[in-house]
Amino acid sequence: MTKAAGNVGYASAVVARAIGFLLFWLMLAGVNPADLPAAVIAVVAATWTSLHLLPPGTWRLSPIGVARLALRFPIQSVIAGVDVAWRALDPKLPLRPGFVTFRSQIPPGTGRDAFCTLASLMPGTLPVGSDEQGTLLVHALDVGRPVVAQLAGEEALCVEALGGRPAHG
Repeated sequence: MTKAAGNVGYASAVVARAIGFLLFWLMLAGVNPADLPAAVIAVVAATWTSLHLLPPGTWRLSPIGVARLALRFPIQSVIAGVDVAWRALDPKLPLRPGFVTFRSQIPPGTGRDAFCTLASLMPGTLPVGSDEQGTLLVHALDVGRPVVAQLAGEEALCVEALGGRPAHG
């Protein structure tokens, strides 16, 4: 990639993020000319922070994949909450807590962090750490359930949302 193409990509990322934060501000605060100075400061600060926490070009997001995850997120959250509450309150449901290992295909970094966040929404699972080879240690309320298969499915959705692979510039 040429330096000029990289600069154009960075500039478009800055503009896209700033527009997104401005729209978010307008949704929350409404349109009021008196709020313009605060809005400009907030948008600039949010854009700067976002560029430092997640530099452009790290991943090529798939709009369809992100939409699938966004629609799945509230559903998974409710299912996870109900499942955990049900298990906690019904003495007949088995609880076989323990740890399972899962070999993640997502390299360490922001993408893996996003996957671990999503995996924590699965009923009764919580990623608690990983080693240098990418193996995640996951606490499960019931190790008799197909936890690894569920993690693989969640990882596939996460990889799809992140564009299938990390984008190397």
